[in-house]
Amino acid sequence: MTSRYADLSRAELAVLVPELLLIGQLIDRSGMAWCISAFGREAMAQIAIEEWAGASPIYTRRMQRALGYEPVPNHGDVVTIFKGLQLDIGAPPQFMDFRYTVHDPWHGEFHLDHCGALMDVEPMGPEFVRSMCHDIEDPTFDATAVATNPRAQVRPVHRPPRVPAGRKPHCRWTVDIDESHPPVSPLPAFHVVAATRAATVELDPIDPADEGAGDYTGPLLADLDFAAFSRSALVRIADEVCLQMQLLNLSFVHAVEQRAADQEQLREVCLKQLTGIAGIAAERIHRALGLPGGAEGALRVLELHPLLNPAAYVGASVAEGVLTVRTDPDDSDAQADGAWVALCGPGSTAPLQALVRGVDPRLDVEVTGSERDWTLRVVEGADEAPEAGEVAVTRFSTGAAFVFEPRRSLPITPV
Repeated sequence: MTSRYADLSRAELAVLVPELLLIGQLIDRSGMAWCISAFGREAMAQIAIEEWAGASPIYTRRMQRALGYEPVPNHGDVVTIFKGLQLDIGAPPQFMDFRYTVHDPWHGEFHLDHCGALMDVEPMGPEFVRSMCHDIEDPTFDATAVATNPRAQVRPVHRPPRVPAGRKPHCRWTVDIDESHPPVSPLPAFHVVAATRAATVELDPIDPADEGAGDYTGPLLADLDFAAFSRSALVRIADEVCLQMQLLNLSFVHAVEQRAADQEQLREVCLKQLTGIAGIAAERIHRALGLPGGAEGALRVLELHPLLNPAAYVGASVAEGVLTVRTDPDDSDAQADGAWVALCGPGSTAPLQALVRGVDPRLDVEVTGSERDWTLRVVEGADEAPEAGEVAVTRFSTGAAFVFEPRRSLPITPV
């Protein structure tokens, strides 16, 4: 299945990839609000731990393989870990401004000059900050590192709540790999997510003859210059980043299911999460690529939206102004997994409405067909619809309006 990003230019892809990484981070700005409401702060923290620990080892290894920096199994170094973070929806560039130091292959550190997640949570008070920066980060940093080396330990030097107030950098961590460290084992959620079709979906290989970098095998760079990658590599990265989101969502669904009172509550929480991120993601993609307005622009955003990507995973197509979604599991791995698209259809249009209204609040959708196959047309009305509450909740994040800045890409050498 040809990628839906394959017809974008190299320049457009270089703009889109960091946008997709940031959108992936904002999934939790949408989802966790509803988890707090339904289950409380402590349960929310446990959901976040299981969500990230279930997905990140899988998608970290996928990106390593895709860009050629995959280590000998279980023997990766700190540079491999840091490269993975640069291409992880958990650490989108600039919004989560990781600065890296490499002492030698087995010892390094990083600090965050700016932590967008902290900016979002800090106004909620020290208990919420402690949940994120202590309860959630400790197991999930190690869960991410285990994809590279199970004897890696990520430990804080300092972290929020910030003392004194306004302390910079926002946090500092060491990364040490030592054979004497007890190996970290994946959490049970990992095995559940590893059994999904999303974990093993095959994407188009990178064309080594394409102009530009086709891998990330060279030195660690302080800031990735996405424009330096080849068009083929950027297509693959975009698809992998969307798959990161799909995997994270599947892990989220599993974690919520363990706590939901019934299937109705599970669906309600997951639908709110999708509706919130659908609208903000559409708005950012539309603006970043300078796409046209109206129904034409909305349909193009639909094609590029993480909801329907990667194409090899989500069975859908756009032709003659109509989106057709295939819901037979034989035609769509996403449907078989119960991914985001499985929450949409003729009887469930809220995420689709939020998505098109991220382009223009006067737009709506007409969804017809059956649970097995359905089609969508974008229609224009005279009046602007109010913003969905789920989108407004996600817009609370500073990431909703975050603007990327140009940066130089400099190699990092051991100090």
